[in-house]
Amino acid sequence: MPTSSGHTKAIRASRVIGTNVYNSSGDKIGEIEDVMLDKTTDGIMFAVVGFGGFLGIGEKYHAVPWKLLDFDEATGGYVVPFTKEQLEQAPAHGITELTENDGLQVRDRSFSYYDDVAA
Repeated sequence: MPTSSGHTKAIRASRVIGTNVYNSSGDKIGEIEDVMLDKTTDGIMFAVVGFGGFLGIGEKYHAVPWKLLDFDEATGGYVVPFTKEQLEQAPAHGITELTENDGLQVRDRSFSYYDDVAA
């Protein structure tokens, strides 16, 4: 059964990983590097969005709440409701930090930032 926006509820992680992410102005800001799952609730903790850098050097990883990514069929990618500047100021982490202590500190800090920016 589709969601209120017409998207399906289920999607394979392998189909999501590598998908481009765009900001609200339509600029490509990066791509989904991974998806962090919460084994205890059977839910998605967050999407790991990588942007910046060149050929993997200097790339930053952001824990973006899954609910903030909206798939756009026209671009074939996900759109987040933030400007490039807001995303550049968002908490960034190394890939290993995203799983330390179950990713809770990273998730809480990132979610707090995105909640404040969206308000």
